[in-house]
Order: sequence, then structure tokens, then C-alpha cells
Amino acid sequence: MAVARNPPLDPGYGLLSRADQVAYPPPMKDALRDSALMLRYRDGDVDAFRVLYERHNDSLYRYLLRLCKHRDIAEDLYQEAWSKIIKSRQRYRPTAKFTTFLYRVAHNCFIDHIRRNKRHTNEISIDPDDSPSTTDEPLQVTERLIARERLNRALAKLPQEQRDVVLLFLEAGLNLDEIASVTDVNRETAKSRLRYATAKLKAALATDIHHE
Repeated sequence: MAVARNPPLDPGYGLLSRADQVAYPPPMKDALRDSALMLRYRDGDVDAFRVLYERHNDSLYRYLLRLCKHRDIAEDLYQEAWSKIIKSRQRYRPTAKFTTFLYRVAHNCFIDHIRRNKRHTNEISIDPDDSPSTTDEPLQVTERLIARERLNRALAKLPQEQRDVVLLFLEAGLNLDEIASVTDVNRETAKSRLRYATAKLKAALATDIHHE
């Protein structure tokens, strides 16, 4: 799974390292919904935050990395998004799914970054997100890396708005209403962007395979 080199600050404002992510008791890790965990964290339960982070850190990082196409920027935005979640915990209300809340924060961090940097670069510096498992066969590892590289190239060619919605669908698992909420557009616009993005991805991947 993809992991940022610089994980977010924990509620005690110390670094939350991978070593800190201990095994949590099954009742908390598996039974409680994200919104319930966020409410427990709001009320002072630090372990609840750690479970939320464990559940969502990889997919959030992949979303930001593929959205902005630059590793250093993605890591900064990743830190910023989690920091905002931490700082806003007292104001949290479960009016929507936690993932909608989380990805709206991350999406807004990205939009703010673009506004701060009008010369936002299109330079692509996406390298493999993780190390292959030692249990995988070399052929399996190679095929997976090739497939990931094809997807990254296809995603990089999409317009930003279409790339955003398709990543919210693929990485965050959000539905159309949630994507519309995160990106602040109506449902039909979100649906249209997702349809065009999906069609372009399929065409780009098919062309990529054909030319090999």
C-alpha cells in the first residue's frame, strides 16, 4: 500500500510513525463506523484517530499523488489535510460520511495549492508507491508495476476536473452524490465528468497496450 514518507502529526503533535500503528482490538477496528470513531476522537479518544488514520492514510495519499502528479507536493497536501482534520475535530458533526468529509478537506487543500501556485506544474514524478511483497513471484511484481505505470500515464493525461472525480471514485470509493459534494458541483456534472474520464482512461489504456 502507498505510504507517505512523512506521516501526519498525531493528536499529541508528535510524528505518527508506521511503528506507532499497533494492532487495535477487533471491536474498535472492525465494528465501529468512521463517523463513530471521529466522534470518539472528538471526545478525546486518541486511539480512535489512529484507527481512522490506519484505515484511510494509504488511499488518501494515492488520491493526492495521482491528482497533483508530484510526490513532494502530494506529501505536503497529505500532511495539511490530516492536520486540518485534527484541528477541526471539535467542530465535527456526522452530517455526511467521514470519507466525504476527509476527501472534501483534501480536495480543498489541492485547490488552495493551485490558487497559491498559479504556475502549478504538470511535471510527472510518480514513482512506485510501495515495495513489492517478498512473497510475490517476479512475474507478478513486474505485471503489477507495468499495470500501475499504464494507469498513471493515462490518469496524467486527463483534465484536472476529470482526474479528480475518477480518483474520488477509484481511490476513495465515493458515490456520485458524495463526489458532487466533495467537488462542489451538482450530481449531473459529477456524473458527466466521471463518464468522460472513464471513457478516456479505457481508450488510453487500450492504446497503450496496443502499442507495446
